Amino acid sequence: MSHMKTSLEHLKHHVPYPTDKKGVIAACSGMSDVEAADRDWFAKTLPEGKYEGADDVMRAVLTKV
Repeated sequence: MSHMKTSLEHLKHHVPYPTDKKGVIAACSGMSDVEAADRDWFAKTLPEGKYEGADDVMRAVLTKV
């Protein structure tokens, strides 16, 4: 499975929404199924805030790319 697909599956199916940045990052054992470099980038890129779903998280990250 690609890194992108793993990350998206995690956001869509394993994060309990609504949540905040800390909740997204902590879900599923700290995103242990995502490579360390990708986890670090995501943690640095995702802004603080409240997220109602995976779409909100992806929009927030994409605005920082």
